[in-house]
Amino acid sequence: MKAFIVDRYKSKSALRLGDMPEPEVRDHDVLVAIHAASLNQLDAKIRDGEFKLILPYRLPLILGNDVAGVVVRVGSKVQRFKPGDEVYARPRQDRIGTLAEFIAMNEADVALKPTNLTMEEAASIPLVGLTAWQVLIERAQLKRGQKVLIHAGSGGFGSFAIQLAKHIGATVAATTSTANVDLVKSLGADVVIDYKKEDFSQVLNGYDVVVNSLDKSTLEKSLKVLKPSGKLISISGPPDAAFAKESGLNGFLQQVMRLLSFGIRKQARRHGVSYSFVFMRANGEQLSGITSLVEAGAIRPVVDRIFSFQATNEAMEYLATGRAKGKIVIKVR
Repeated sequence: MKAFIVDRYKSKSALRLGDMPEPEVRDHDVLVAIHAASLNQLDAKIRDGEFKLILPYRLPLILGNDVAGVVVRVGSKVQRFKPGDEVYARPRQDRIGTLAEFIAMNEADVALKPTNLTMEEAASIPLVGLTAWQVLIERAQLKRGQKVLIHAGSGGFGSFAIQLAKHIGATVAATTSTANVDLVKSLGADVVIDYKKEDFSQVLNGYDVVVNSLDKSTLEKSLKVLKPSGKLISISGPPDAAFAKESGLNGFLQQVMRLLSFGIRKQARRHGVSYSFVFMRANGEQLSGITSLVEAGAIRPVVDRIFSFQATNEAMEYLATGRAKGKIVIKVR
């Protein structure tokens, strides 16, 4: 099968379009003919080798973390899916590879595609949708009436997280650039901070939760807007020891993560708030919950641009600009 492959870790390098063997289908696996995939900053970071300590992939590696397609074969112990089912997923991290014609995934990671979405729209959701769910519902335990600040509101994660937070009943603030203020308002944000004109840390205060997907200085300034006992949650790092332990990393790496996050954890304690890092995990059951929200009209996908499969490297270059509104999608077939 045709696939886009990382042969060696190198910053901003092009992916190689080549032939790879069709994936093996294990007892609990579904084999999916991929119709669409979408790109995430995670893809660029994996290609560049930024995660090789915590995600030790064997190269050559097929890249890609989001998929929508049709089940073509199922393993002998699969109970939830049958050939012909239209599905979407974020495969678990040791089995990524959605920039290809086929992928095999454990059925526990897969959900039926929302019936009201195209394959391209559905492929834009799994990674950012699950990240938002695990940050806002699991980690933050966000409640109706609470206040949450979501950084980079027009990006892939932000555009989904705003809608989920509004569905929960929270008051939502979001940061974005001048060009995207109207988009972020249309997604439901109650307060929109144009970072080119205002400093969010001078404008906002008394927030229960801040979700950071940006750099270190944004992370540190975010402490100022939280109320005592508030929660600062980052999906862009630094990782902490709790994450290392959850991921089954060895004692040395747990200590490395503890040191990496020492500064921000110390500052958080000084402000009387908590800091934690979330690295999303595959979860078909949560994705089914997201399907229900999408079908009910509570959340809509935001797709910036759709590229052909052959133009995947152009799509990766566009991802690197950081200017996409919502998600960048690859139409595979």
